[in-house]
Amino acid sequence: MSVFRRVRDITVATLNERLEQSQDPVRLIDQFLASTRDDIMEAEKLVQQYSAHVRQLKQQVDQASNMKEKREEQALLALKAGEDHLAKLALQEKIIYEEKLEQYGGLLDTTRQSLTELENQLNDLKLEYQTVYSKRQYYAARMETLRLQQRMNQRMEGFGGQDVPKMFNRLEDRISDWEFEARSLRDLRRGGQELFEQASGTVSSVLERELARLKEKLNNSGKE
Repeated sequence: MSVFRRVRDITVATLNERLEQSQDPVRLIDQFLASTRDDIMEAEKLVQQYSAHVRQLKQQVDQASNMKEKREEQALLALKAGEDHLAKLALQEKIIYEEKLEQYGGLLDTTRQSLTELENQLNDLKLEYQTVYSKRQYYAARMETLRLQQRMNQRMEGFGGQDVPKMFNRLEDRISDWEFEARSLRDLRRGGQELFEQASGTVSSVLERELARLKEKLNNSGKE
């Protein structure tokens, strides 16, 4: 496993741990996505550099291969012409290009393998970004739903916090008190009226008796 991949594994593990403790997971995911975008850009630049290096190595390999074959042909021509000295010189250069071909060929293979690994890691990184981004959209939607529910709960708190049966029971008690007061006042008035009527009857009776007494007195005085 490359150092690049190990660093990414640590980053993802850290994200998972922080998500479990975060009060704002969407913001934390946004930070992770921003960091991942930077990693992708850096990886793409590195891929471009690797690709350019591969092309340079390929040119060296092709050049060494062509020169090796060319020097071998020259050595054959020199031998045919009886120029052994020139043939040896051509073969010496051929050996040099063979060594160069072997060296650059091995380096090219190694660099190509590294480039392939880096491209795979870049693809994994892009896939990871898309996966986390999709999760981010999902959690953002859930957080928005939660936020709206909280606002609804706050708005409904004044209504939902009331105990409706108890509220009407208190109202019933108050109305009953008012009705009792009204009945008491009415009874009091009726009692007062009855007392007045009773008093009026008593006064009338007294007046009748007094009137009768005076009439009797007058009658007695006339007789005398």
